[in-house]
Amino acid sequence: MTDTARILIVDDDPEILSALSRGLELHGYATLTENRVDSALARFEDAEVSAAIVDVMIGEDSGFDLVRAVRTAGHRTPILMLSALSEVDDRTRGLEAGADDYVVKPFSFDELVARLKVQQRRATPMPLRPARLDTSDWSIELDQRKVMLTQREFELLSMFAKHRDETLSRAQIFDSLWADKGASSGNVVDVYVGYLRKKLDPMRSFGFEIKTIRNRGFMLAGLAPVIGQADD
Repeated sequence: MTDTARILIVDDDPEILSALSRGLELHGYATLTENRVDSALARFEDAEVSAAIVDVMIGEDSGFDLVRAVRTAGHRTPILMLSALSEVDDRTRGLEAGADDYVVKPFSFDELVARLKVQQRRATPMPLRPARLDTSDWSIELDQRKVMLTQREFELLSMFAKHRDETLSRAQIFDSLWADKGASSGNVVDVYVGYLRKKLDPMRSFGFEIKTIRNRGFMLAGLAPVIGQADD
């Protein structure tokens, strides 16, 4: 991450606060912790919070009420609710209050981080102008963010850019970029799409997404990058 994302954790259990803080910091996040609804709500007003993890029960208060108050105040920060309650009605209450996702204890920490990243990507605003794929150094750049690509990653992304909003099959991509290079498996396409998604995460910050079209292939949706050199 170029800027460290700050995650607010709201729970009245000090052991859970400590464990979540340590785990998230190991994944490169900064954390803020609160154990009361009123102080947590103030954090949304005063601090730049990238996302929040809110427990359903916060002392005698309700995490549902906190989420509802956050949304009423107009904050669109991604919120994951965390609870030992697994009944459908409880999950429904959380989502109806305005939570973006609901994670049931006990949970896999890797799953929690993955769900957090999904919500952050969804919350990343699309820019109003396209990124540039620079042919001089195989990079993609927009505003203050620049990412270096390998030649094959650059060629793959360029192919998607030239066919924006078109579904490209794995066979089409493989035949164009790998068939004459000695590659023997179409799985290489999935591998390199994975490389791009990881390297450009969050991809929406460059104005586009590479979507998987089930049983068909991949499609670049959004603003297609402009291909050329920086001084063109």
